[in-house]
Amino acid sequence: MIPYWRLSGYYFFYFAFIGAFSPYFSLYLQSIGSSAAQIAMLMSLMSVMRMLAPTMWGWLADRLGVRAPIVRLSALLSLIGFTGFLVSDTYAVLFLSMVFLAFFWSAALPLVETLTFAHLGDRVGRYGNIRVWGSVGFIVAVLGLGYLLDGLPVRAVLWISLATLAGILFCAMTIPEARTPPAPEGHVALGEILSLPHVRALFAACFFMSAAHGALYVFYSVHLVASGYSKSLVGWMWTLGVVAEICVFMGMPQLLRTYSLRNILIFSFVAAVLRFGLIGWGAESLGLLLFAQVLHGATFGAYHSAAVAAVNRWFGVRHQARGQALYGSISFGAGGMIGGVISGYTWERVGPEWTYSLGSLFAFLGLLVLVGGWRQRGTARDDR
Repeated sequence: MIPYWRLSGYYFFYFAFIGAFSPYFSLYLQSIGSSAAQIAMLMSLMSVMRMLAPTMWGWLADRLGVRAPIVRLSALLSLIGFTGFLVSDTYAVLFLSMVFLAFFWSAALPLVETLTFAHLGDRVGRYGNIRVWGSVGFIVAVLGLGYLLDGLPVRAVLWISLATLAGILFCAMTIPEARTPPAPEGHVALGEILSLPHVRALFAACFFMSAAHGALYVFYSVHLVASGYSKSLVGWMWTLGVVAEICVFMGMPQLLRTYSLRNILIFSFVAAVLRFGLIGWGAESLGLLLFAQVLHGATFGAYHSAAVAAVNRWFGVRHQARGQALYGSISFGAGGMIGGVISGYTWERVGPEWTYSLGSLFAFLGLLVLVGGWRQRGTARDDR
């Protein structure tokens, strides 16, 4: 039996933390006098650790043959690491706390993705029905906190984020280990999988997609507030993007039956090129911003669902945890770090318009890599 609600609950709180932390922690850092470069560096530490930690934890999980205990340890140590933000707002303490938090927090999601697919077995189409609760958690957090911050000090971000981490820990304790089926005879070595052109193309394209989102996750809320929008509207804008994401997750079973993974990804990259240009140059038009947020359904919802499905398909039983970890490390880790750090240096030098234009360029480069490296011909079996 699939532990539907236990997995869904974990996703709910995991992404509720993101909804409370990612859009508003930069506002908190700004309120205590941090510069744009410091904000970008601190926020990018999450990506740095997502580049380093998941691969190590994925290797350990594959080595030990268990994932749930590592997920529980990750949740506990993440909660402990976050408490450093409550102790001091000096840059050194913030830096060390972020490193500790991010190292353990980033370990969990690839392993939970692996657990989810293991519990689903051949019912992969139901992934979206479980993952959608993460989007719901994000909406509850980002929208609720947006309204709260119109009347409460920005420091409230810390306490709400801490509460969501406690929720993650509670749910992590309830997720059962999934039985790992034996690897088939003559399994393919990890190095051989990584040498396949379409695998390398996917990972490279994912790097560029996350780099394209760097300025969004670091400065989107700052950008909207500076453009004259209220914090509650900021919450609604983030919510709109995730509502679009939810619609895509719910429709993924049909999309996967109708379109190939490759074509879903190509559409997502085209949407990203358009989206970041609109955010950068259309901030004065609420209508354009609304349309850009609807495109989040493609640039994250469809993109992520197709990417994890491809990794699940290509890496097999023996290398599943490391495959998902590599996807997270290369995309959200390395790509997110590069995109976030670069945006911190361009934001004050060339402005938000050109910073988001750089995001469009990253997405376009990802599109070229994907189309050129993952050719439909010769990989038809994997393309579906």
